[in-house]
Amino acid sequence: MIESNPAYQTETGPVPASGTGAKRGDSDSSAPRLTVIIVNYNVKHFLEQALVASLGAAERVPTEIIVVDNASADGSVEMVERRFPDITVIRNLDNTGFSKANNQGIEIAKGDYILLLNPDTVVEEDTFEKVVDFMDEHPQAGGLGVKMLDGKGEFLPESKRAFPTPGVAFWKAFGFSALFPKSKTFGRYHLGFLDEDETHEVDVLAGAFMLLRKTVIDEIGGLDETFFMYGEDIDLSYRIVKAGYKNYYYPETRIIHYKGESTKKGSLNYVRIFYSAMKIFARKHFSGSSAELYIGLINLAIYLRATMALAGRLVRQLTFPVLDATLIFGGMVGIARLWERNVKWMDGVTYPAEYFVLNVPIYILLWLGAVYLLGGYDRDSRVSRIVRGIGVGTLVIAAVYGFLPEDLRYSRGMILSGAVWAVLAMTLVRLGWTFLREGHFRFGEQPAGHLLIVGSEEECLRVQGLLDRYEVDSRMLGFVRAGQGTFEDDRLLGNIDQLKEITTVFNADEVVFCGADVPSGEIISWMTRLGSHFDYKIVPRDALSVIGSNSKNTAGDLYAVDLKLAIDEPRARRSKRFLDLGMSLLLLATLPLQLIVVSDKGGLIRNIFQVLFGRKTWVGYTSAEGQPGNAPSRLPALPEGVLSPADALGSAESGDADFGRRTLQRVNLLYARDWESSRDWGIIVKSWKNLGRG
Repeated sequence: MIESNPAYQTETGPVPASGTGAKRGDSDSSAPRLTVIIVNYNVKHFLEQALVASLGAAERVPTEIIVVDNASADGSVEMVERRFPDITVIRNLDNTGFSKANNQGIEIAKGDYILLLNPDTVVEEDTFEKVVDFMDEHPQAGGLGVKMLDGKGEFLPESKRAFPTPGVAFWKAFGFSALFPKSKTFGRYHLGFLDEDETHEVDVLAGAFMLLRKTVIDEIGGLDETFFMYGEDIDLSYRIVKAGYKNYYYPETRIIHYKGESTKKGSLNYVRIFYSAMKIFARKHFSGSSAELYIGLINLAIYLRATMALAGRLVRQLTFPVLDATLIFGGMVGIARLWERNVKWMDGVTYPAEYFVLNVPIYILLWLGAVYLLGGYDRDSRVSRIVRGIGVGTLVIAAVYGFLPEDLRYSRGMILSGAVWAVLAMTLVRLGWTFLREGHFRFGEQPAGHLLIVGSEEECLRVQGLLDRYEVDSRMLGFVRAGQGTFEDDRLLGNIDQLKEITTVFNADEVVFCGADVPSGEIISWMTRLGSHFDYKIVPRDALSVIGSNSKNTAGDLYAVDLKLAIDEPRARRSKRFLDLGMSLLLLATLPLQLIVVSDKGGLIRNIFQVLFGRKTWVGYTSAEGQPGNAPSRLPALPEGVLSPADALGSAESGDADFGRRTLQRVNLLYARDWESSRDWGIIVKSWKNLGRG
C-alpha cells in the first residue's frame, strides 16, 4: 500500500535477476534496462496473453513489468497474482483513465527506458532487445514505435502518424486522407507515403506501443492527465519533439494489436471523445488564430462526422424495412388486381383506393413490426424468423380485423395471400443480397470454419478440448506439428514448415497456434505469410482462453468469455422481454384461475409485478443449488428468474433430480447458447404451479 496516494494500492512481488531476463553481455542484471507498463481494464485474458509474450521478450533484456489495473471486475488482478507473482501490480480503486494510470507506473519505474504497452498486444521474442538496442544507438531518440499488425496480420496505419496540425486535421476530418492515403498532401495523418518496412523519423507514437527514454520523461513530464482517453499519445509525442528529441517508427520488429477499444470508430461516442481530445490538444499547443482555426475545424468535423454516423446508421437500419414494405405493397396491389380480373366468384368486387391507403399500410406495419420483434432484422436473421414474424403479424391482423367497421373489412383471402407474398418477397430479397455480397444463398448462417491446430501433440489435444468446451462452431481438420516431438495422433497432417500447403490442400480458413510451442515472432510471420483471408487464434501457454480477431476493424474474439450465445442477441432480449410482459398480462387477466392453480398465491402476485417492472424474468439461470439465481460470471446478465432451466429437467427442491454443480453449469451454458422463446414457454408450462416461487 502506498500511503501517499490513497487512490490506489500497490502489490508487488520480487523482480527476478533480470526483471525476467538478462541482456547479452551484462554481468549485473539486477537493474532493469526496460520497464514495461500495461494499463488494464477488464481484459483479463488479453492481459494474460500480453504478459506471456512480454515475459518471453524479457528474457533477452533486464526488464521489470508493471500492471496498473483500473478497478477491473473480471478477476484480472487475481489472475496476475496467481500466474505472474513476480510482476508488480498497482490496483486502482476506480477507473482513473489511461494517462493517470500510466503515470502511476512511471512514478515507480526503474528502467532506463519505459514502454507503455496495451494489454491487447502480442510482442515478438526479440522486440524488447531490438528496440532497446536501437535507442542505445540513437541517443537523440526520445521515443519509438514499432510496426503494428491487426489480428488478421494486416498493417495498422496508426503505427506512424504526423502531428494533427490544422491542415492535417482538415484532410483527416473531411475524409481526404482515406481517399488519398499515399498523398504527401492529403495522406499526412498516417504518413501513408512512407514505406511501412523502413525506419523513419515520425511525429506521433502510437499509445499501444510507446517506448520512451526515462531521462526525457523526467525532463518533460509524463502523460497529461487532462486526456482521459485518446490524444495523450499525440500530446506526449509533441512534447518530446518540442524538447529537441526525435520520435522513430521502427519496423524491424512487429507486434499484434487487437485494437480492443472501448468505443467503435464509427460510433457517435468515439467521434465525441476523439475530437474532444483534439480540442484539448489545440488549446494546449496552439495559440491565437491557429487555435481558433483548429477548434473551428474540429467543431465542423464533429458535426459532419456525427451527421454521417447518424445518416449511415439510419440508412443501414431502414434499407431492408423500406425495401420490404415497398415490395409487399406492390405485391398486394398486384394480387388485388389479379383477384379482381380472374377470380369468378369475385365478379363485381373491387378494392377501392381507401383499401390501399389505409388497410394495406396497417397490415404491412403489423407484419414488419412482428418480424422486427422476433429478430427478422437482426444481422443473423433466418427464414424461420421471418416466417414466425409474418405469422404473428397475421394473427394480430386477424384479431384486429373483427373490430374494424364493416366498410373496412375486405377479403381475408387478401390477408393470407399478402402474408404468403411477404414471406416470399422478404426471403428473395435476402437471398439476393447474400449472393451479391458473399456468393452463396445461406443468408443468416455463418458456415462452420475449417480449423487447423498448430503445436505439439499435448498442446493440440489441450486446445481441442478448450474449443469443445467453449462450443466453437468449427470443423477440426487436424493437427500441424510444431517442434520435433513425437506425434502419435492419427489426425496429424504435417509439420509447421508445410503449413501453407496444408491450408491450401485442406481448404482451411482458421488457424489456431499453441503459444507454448510456436514463438510469437513465428506466429506473426505465419500470419503475414498466409494472408488476411484466414482467421487466426492464439492460445497462450497454460491459458484457458483462445484469442484472436476476425476483422481488421473489431476488437479481438475471446472464446473463453465471448461465446456465441443466443441470449445475448438483441432479438433474444426483445423476444424474452416480450414473452415476460405477455405472460404477466395473461396471468393478471386470469388471476382468479391462477390463484387456484399456483401454489404460492402471494408469491405469484409479487412475481407478476416484479416481472412487469423488469426486476425479474419468468425464466432465468440456475444457481449452484439448482434454484433460480443470478447470472454466472461467464454468461450475459439476466434478471433473477422465477423459474430456471433446471425446472425442465426436474426440480431439485422437489427431489425429482439431483444435479451436480458441473451439470448445472452446463445447463446454464446450453440455455444461454440455444435460447428460444419456445424453451422459456416449455419451462413455464411444465412448472406452472411454481410461478409463485419467491
